[in-house]
Amino acid sequence: MENTQATPSPVPRPEAAAPRAGVTLTDAAAEHVKRYMQKRGKGVGLRLGVKTTGCSGLAYKLEFADEVRPEDHRFESNGVTVLIDPKSLAYLDGTELDYTREGLNEGFKFINPNEKDRCGCGESFNV
Repeated sequence: MENTQATPSPVPRPEAAAPRAGVTLTDAAAEHVKRYMQKRGKGVGLRLGVKTTGCSGLAYKLEFADEVRPEDHRFESNGVTVLIDPKSLAYLDGTELDYTREGLNEGFKFINPNEKDRCGCGESFNV
């Protein structure tokens, strides 16, 4: 007589969440942040986020953080702690932050692979 027992099939495993790339800073951006935090005399890092505004729907937020909030996602880049709230991480994941000088203008520049379009004035974007 043949063995008719069923062979158990492998149990499907839930896929692991995709690893987060987070946000990275170029050397220029990291040096600017470190200098400013040293002048300030306090702070734990740089807080990045997005807010709903502008003609394209979203705008970047950037501020120096004096504390880490429990919900913050925390990344390290070139010696700088970058903090991002959970809602903003979906829009910012994979972004590189640069600090540029172009003529008389200087400031942070977001290089965001999730960005699909940017308004003409450059103040807002959409994904």
